[in-house]
Amino acid sequence: MSESPSSRLVPPLSLPALAVGVGQAVILRPTGEIEELSLRDGAIAADSGQLLLAHAPLTARRLGVRQLRGFDVLELFAFARPAQFCLPSAGGLALVFGLAPPADLIDEAGILAQAAALLLDELSRAPDAAEAARIAFTMGRGGWVWAPLVLSALRRPDGGEGRGTGLDVWNRLPEWEEPPPAPPPLGLPVSAAEAREALAAIKGEGAEDRPAQADYAALAAEAFGLREVAGAPRVVLAEAGTGIGKTLGYIAPAIVWARKNRAPVWLSTYTKNLQRQLDRELSRLYKDPAMKARKAVIRKGRENYLCLLNLEEVAGPGGVAPGVSATAIGLVARWARYTRDGDMVGGDFPTWAIELLQGARLGALTDRRGECIHSACAHFRKCFIERNRARAKAAEIVVANHALVMIQAALASEAADLPSRYVFDEGHHVFEAADGAFSAQLTGAEAAEMRRWVRGAEAGHRRAGRGRGIDRRLGDLIGGDESAETALADVRHAAAQLPGEGWAARIAGGEGNGPVERLLSEIRRFVTARAQERQSQFALEAPVIEPPAEMISAALDVDALLRRLVEPAAALKARLATRLDEEAADLDTPTRLRLEAGIRSLDRRVVQPVNAWRSMLRSLGEETPEQFVDWMSIERERGQDVDVGLHRHWLDPTVPLTGALFERAQGVLVTSATLRDSGPSLADDWQAAEARTGAAHLILPAKRASFASPFDYAAESRVLIVSDVRRDEPDEVAAAYRSLFLAAGGGALGLFTAVERLKRVHGRIEGPLDAAGFRLYAQHVDPMDVGTLVDLFRAEENACLLGTDAVRDGVDVPGRALRLIVFDRVPWPRPSLLHRARRDAFGGAAYDDMLVRFRLRQAFGRLIRQQGDRGVFVLLDGMTPSRLLPAFPDGVPVERVGLAQAVKRVREFLGPEGALPSGG
Repeated sequence: MSESPSSRLVPPLSLPALAVGVGQAVILRPTGEIEELSLRDGAIAADSGQLLLAHAPLTARRLGVRQLRGFDVLELFAFARPAQFCLPSAGGLALVFGLAPPADLIDEAGILAQAAALLLDELSRAPDAAEAARIAFTMGRGGWVWAPLVLSALRRPDGGEGRGTGLDVWNRLPEWEEPPPAPPPLGLPVSAAEAREALAAIKGEGAEDRPAQADYAALAAEAFGLREVAGAPRVVLAEAGTGIGKTLGYIAPAIVWARKNRAPVWLSTYTKNLQRQLDRELSRLYKDPAMKARKAVIRKGRENYLCLLNLEEVAGPGGVAPGVSATAIGLVARWARYTRDGDMVGGDFPTWAIELLQGARLGALTDRRGECIHSACAHFRKCFIERNRARAKAAEIVVANHALVMIQAALASEAADLPSRYVFDEGHHVFEAADGAFSAQLTGAEAAEMRRWVRGAEAGHRRAGRGRGIDRRLGDLIGGDESAETALADVRHAAAQLPGEGWAARIAGGEGNGPVERLLSEIRRFVTARAQERQSQFALEAPVIEPPAEMISAALDVDALLRRLVEPAAALKARLATRLDEEAADLDTPTRLRLEAGIRSLDRRVVQPVNAWRSMLRSLGEETPEQFVDWMSIERERGQDVDVGLHRHWLDPTVPLTGALFERAQGVLVTSATLRDSGPSLADDWQAAEARTGAAHLILPAKRASFASPFDYAAESRVLIVSDVRRDEPDEVAAAYRSLFLAAGGGALGLFTAVERLKRVHGRIEGPLDAAGFRLYAQHVDPMDVGTLVDLFRAEENACLLGTDAVRDGVDVPGRALRLIVFDRVPWPRPSLLHRARRDAFGGAAYDDMLVRFRLRQAFGRLIRQQGDRGVFVLLDGMTPSRLLPAFPDGVPVERVGLAQAVKRVREFLGPEGALPSGG
């Protein structure tokens, strides 16, 4: 125990602060005393629940305990500064409050105490003190440890005057207004000169002159020209190397077109990270935040937004519902008053708040169950989802994601229902996004979800009373229409034969209630007998070859049931459409919107999937149509069966994408840093780009161009292939990661093709890295979402991050914070029946090589993000074929070396700045 240095400010709080590293813990007392403890002693001290800390789940993991009680400063931050960003760490709090970044655990503990004092001081001057006090009082009655201190700061120890819980935020939100119908766009084109001029205006005076960026903007303008042939949009494939500035490059012609035609342009991305990046870039276009709020809208699926009706059901006049966390609901209510758009998933609701409130089931507050009753809801005029939808109609720029765009295209009845101009950024993911949007699966989970959507929560169900069935959503719209009422009753009656509560256990036991469960039991027996990999951790699969007579018979019974379900559903959909047409002149806007939503929901939730299921079932005894791939599977998690089903994917999912979206659009720009393959013997390196974006199916060819990155990769990067590490020996792989990360002095990203290998390496290297002063974060280990982990990694220059290959596109970390990437092995595609079919159809081994080159190019592209960056890319796979090496930029030195040489090369190339001495 020692005295705190005089330079360490300790605010006058009566609570000690706890900071935990990998090997030790520190407690800073209010008196300034410092206790340096082992993790075991730290866990004992923390058990009191009377310590300040940051991110209780992560702290608990480091202490080696299951749960941790305490005064989490992040909870206080979320209450005092709702809808504001903060990294979930002492360093993040220091950044927000302008404090010096922590150099050690003692600094971290001091920052926690200072941040807590500053937040309480802010609350003492809060303009919304009365409202905050009512919410804090309610949270305190539910056990929130901060409540007494917060109420004291607010000078309302008893919660203040007035009644109620304060959680009824829906009563304090403004109403949205439906914009007037917009006239159809004229389709006025954008010239190259207009695009260049707009780009210069967005960048402003004195901006860096980047000729390639201006040339890119001029090419992108081609997608905003006039369509000359029906069904043949103006499609541009534009590959833009990292550093070109493609985001502003396509925003420039997009905004010109939007303003000339008074219609929105939809910018579609694949990752939430790029949606956030686009949002930041749009601030350069819209300098006034109020203007940006009106003219730029981020659109996501309904399941991302807070549903006020769901919130009221758990926080209504009677108080917080039993089993629901008052702390969680209070923080949501505080946030809902200040949020930009109500987005709880990747928006301004802190993702770490969900992690802090483990077991709070905050996901139940969004519209994930698809039970919206639209204008029948008392909160319709304040609904975040409807507000967002209405704003998008009057916007100039709509930032969406590939999945939402493709689902909307699949559900649109005619081209007039869709935007006419699209930009697909991260265009290398179009194939995967289309694969998800246009596939079908008849599984236990899907069928049970359809039953719940139709019938709502049923007696005996664990969520009885919460689910809203189809009768509640649509019943009043069809009142007095006898045929529609009959159709609705028939839909509900047929849905009762779909899998119900406990279906998974019954199927696992070889039995089933109803025709669908009996079919799934037959599928489970079939897959268990036919699967080649009996110990697979992902899924057991079997091709649909000579299914037994019992399965064919069960399939016929399911087909008959589905016919009894889909025919009345289609009839009900038709009756709603008839009313929409016949009463068009008299319908008020809310009712019209409900009718339209009811039609879309019936189509998406029942008609389309059931028709796809019936098509699969009727093919069971026959040969699968050549454009599809069918198979059966048992899905597994942690070695346990979790679902059973029959699957159908398009062999080439860009075929339905082309018909649903491209051919109905006027213009489409598909762009990415990695569109083309770079194989060693390709006659046409654009072939892969056209095949994987849908351009190969167009009536008229796409215009295409590539813009080389301005970076000098040959001088600023190296590729090392380590030849003497046995990739199946965990100790050797871990030793390689440890040595390379230490040689780089941190700033390293480790990518893995399997979660289990990631966890094994993490357990072996976390201690040595921490001892050297480098914080290690890891996906699937640390209780944080990937976006939060990347944010922490970016903010700490010498931190390290481990993640699966799936995170590579979400890592946008310029500067020294990312200077080394280590891949545990060549990222070959995971074997599956779907992959096998596509491999056979699209070129055999050459198809696999193409996919790997794309993955390597995309991973390497994370390394150099801006001028001045330097980095090393390492593959711990001595069996890497030379034919994959064209994935890396021309001129980049590629060496095959032993581990000792690789460590030396990394240390020498990255230089002494931030790296350990040669003996480290």
